[in-house]
Amino acid sequence: QVQLVESGGGLVQAGGSLRLSCAASGRTSSTYAMGWFRQAPGKEREFVAAISRSGLGTYYADSVKGRFTISRDNAKNSVYLQMNSLKPEDTAVFYCAATLRVGTPVRDYEYQYWGQGTQVTVSS
Repeated sequence: QVQLVESGGGLVQAGGSLRLSCAASGRTSSTYAMGWFRQAPGKEREFVAAISRSGLGTYYADSVKGRFTISRDNAKNSVYLQMNSLKPEDTAVFYCAATLRVGTPVRDYEYQYWGQGTQVTVSS
């Protein structure tokens, strides 16, 4: 098993940047593909980005492509989400997730482990 803890959320103005971190403990993170999801108030949880076990493969939701970058450092058992050019519609709780599936899964049911989430609020 793996335990996930997100950090780095906060309040930022539109156009600003934030970097989310996800620290994994337990089984080494390189065993898992990793993903970021988000859930805005009153909305379903949605896929944001995913990265393969090696870090060589990444995949993004169209809504964040070109603005967000997912990366990982397996030596530090960590995954990151660099978010630039933030918009008010990016406001949500962001969740880190881990899966034993290969590739870059995009469905939340494909992930076995979840963090507790970190709030990101973008003001206009």
